[in-house]
Amino acid sequence: MNDQNINRRVFIKNTGIVTAATAFTGNLAFGSTLQPSVKNVLPRWRGFNILDYFGAFPSKGNESSKSTKDDFKWMVDWGFDFVRLPMAYPRYINFDPNKNVVPADVLNINEKVVDQIQELVFSAQEAGLHVSINLHRAPGYCINAGFHEPYNLWKDQEALDAFCFHWEMWGKRFANVSSKKISFDLVNEPLLKEDMNDQFSKSTAVPGAAYRKVAMAAANAIRKSNPNHLVIADGNSGGSNVISEISDLKIAQSCRGYFPHYISHYRAPWVFKNPDDAPKPVWPGTIDGKSFTRKNLEELYQPWIDLVKQGVGVHCGECGCWRETPHEVFLVWFRDVLDILTENQIGYALWNFRGDFGVLDSGRKDVQYEDWYGHKLDRKMLDLLKKH
Repeated sequence: MNDQNINRRVFIKNTGIVTAATAFTGNLAFGSTLQPSVKNVLPRWRGFNILDYFGAFPSKGNESSKSTKDDFKWMVDWGFDFVRLPMAYPRYINFDPNKNVVPADVLNINEKVVDQIQELVFSAQEAGLHVSINLHRAPGYCINAGFHEPYNLWKDQEALDAFCFHWEMWGKRFANVSSKKISFDLVNEPLLKEDMNDQFSKSTAVPGAAYRKVAMAAANAIRKSNPNHLVIADGNSGGSNVISEISDLKIAQSCRGYFPHYISHYRAPWVFKNPDDAPKPVWPGTIDGKSFTRKNLEELYQPWIDLVKQGVGVHCGECGCWRETPHEVFLVWFRDVLDILTENQIGYALWNFRGDFGVLDSGRKDVQYEDWYGHKLDRKMLDLLKKH
């Protein structure tokens, strides 16, 4: 998760080719009265990110954070049909956690853990959810610090080879699963960082040619086992920008719902070096001397809407607000975000289901919670999501 400065240039380059998901038919939101203005070749999936394998190391003694069959049942009962599973590759390799990982370690797959991940995916699918698996930490890249990478995905062939090795494995694992049930989201929020291990290191967009090379190689690796596998690429510049350089490929693209970060990540320590200095969010209004309105959001999403019109599938893989944002500000802002996505038949996945951004157990201090089988349910947020 991250929010970088947004390049709002209007996307006019290249003519898209329909993605591997052309067999899908889009669906209107449960309870939504908004009519789509365009036709998205991807279904308008709506759901959540689940964080079972998000960290490079397992959470110690925190079994309650694992997704359950009840979680999946509740999602479906509430009208949702999608989960995104962001994974850190160190979770399913064998290596000495007391030492920095080396290239040989990256290829040493822990089959037991991979089996567990596969069972989690099947459990969600059995409940009626499409599952999009994502490498949040890929060999040679992660938008977050906290783990030492032995090479750079955007520059080193050895890293790209390892990246393709992992994706070929996942493609084989789900070789016989329909693209209606599984998709493969290549790498979370690409950036070119000066220092991979510094959370606040200066970063820029990945050069288009480099992104195209990586995306093409990984998509080919995934499709070795099934040419109909559905592949998705996160937007450049941390998920913000359309990737014009791959719009002619059979790869869908994923945007974000975190603009402006002053609202979505208010006081988040991985975004603000000094959280106490974060300017108080309002919507609409002026934050840190900058004016923000719904028009800014419309300008932000216009290149993505143009991409949909060209026949390239688009989904919003992450969106939402960290727990510190005043709840009423969050709800007003998020309604505008969801309105725009819905009007253009772009689905979304909230970050996350249970946790700091979620509808359950968020830890927000300004919410009147409803008890939900021992969990704390943010009913206002849930109602907003169900309407979109």
